[in-house]
Amino acid sequence: MKVDLAVEPLDSWIDTNGKPLIIAGPCSAETEDQLVETARQLAALGEVHVIRAGVWKPRTRPGSFEGMGEAALPWIQRAKAETGLPFAVEVATPEHIELALKYGVDILWIGARTTVNPFNVQEIADALRGVDVPVLIKNPVNPDLALWVGAFERIAGAGIKKLGAIHRGFATGEDTKYRNVPMWQLAIELKSIFPHLPIIGDPSHMAGKRAYLNELAQMAMDLNYDGLIVESHIDPDNAWSDAAQQLTPKAFGEMLDHLQIRQVESPSLEFQNAMDKTRRNIDNVDRQIVEMLAARMGLVERLAEYKRDNNVTLFQPDRWTEILKTRADLGKKLGLYPELVEEIYKIVHMESIRKQTEVMNSTTV
Repeated sequence: MKVDLAVEPLDSWIDTNGKPLIIAGPCSAETEDQLVETARQLAALGEVHVIRAGVWKPRTRPGSFEGMGEAALPWIQRAKAETGLPFAVEVATPEHIELALKYGVDILWIGARTTVNPFNVQEIADALRGVDVPVLIKNPVNPDLALWVGAFERIAGAGIKKLGAIHRGFATGEDTKYRNVPMWQLAIELKSIFPHLPIIGDPSHMAGKRAYLNELAQMAMDLNYDGLIVESHIDPDNAWSDAAQQLTPKAFGEMLDHLQIRQVESPSLEFQNAMDKTRRNIDNVDRQIVEMLAARMGLVERLAEYKRDNNVTLFQPDRWTEILKTRADLGKKLGLYPELVEEIYKIVHMESIRKQTEVMNSTTV
């Protein structure tokens, strides 16, 4: 499903000279000197297009630093004047929007904890009517594509055309090395729904730790994202929020220097021919996969008939445990990630249960 949001192209509202959009700055605006000096050092890199900082910080639990609020907005005015760069802040209420625009904030973003609540998003949309300002929307905390899509539809419904997505990863409850699991496929699905929507990667909130920023930023670039938003602080170890995931401006510059920006296509005829041939081979393999899935479901249906006719339970845990283990082991021997094989078989198993339920509930002729 593709939806026309009448999104204005990214380069129509900010000039990046054909390069990926780079947004950087501290997680929080803590003091005037901290914010202005961070902005100066980032501007000196010559690669940052927008400075960011948290003014209002929605925290999971009370007692954490929740931002300086309106007191920080004059600091932003000074940072803008000294660097000549536009500024972006997070907003969560109509009052935030009013104050941000009053002090000349150039770009607004809606955070993950706000995106998750359609009532909050609608209040923000109503407050944005008649305003011409770029709005970036982060994915909801949990992996719910419909909520993300709905947020764009609400903001676009208020007449906002300068829109972009921020992909910051998802809280899944899984034990992984990342703070938030990227789940790249959900951002790709969003792009398939809104083909002209710019997508900006947020490796800081995916990673949670500096050590993983490079690999996540590179992955975003390899997936042809339109830019990055990264947290940078002059003294990250002593930051008042998210200290572990922030980089000094110098370290951030080094990260950018090592990023590989790849072209979308190659003019090489040899490349095109090789790609076309390989894609045809993939199409053939995919056809075989679907045919084998259909054959497997035919066997599952026969299995369900035996169970029904002999009054045997539909789900047998020992058999399912055996399938999950042996298929994952086989996948590993063939060079596949066991986790991939497990996820595929969980989906196949769900369909098998559905098919068997239909057969078990049917009457014999």
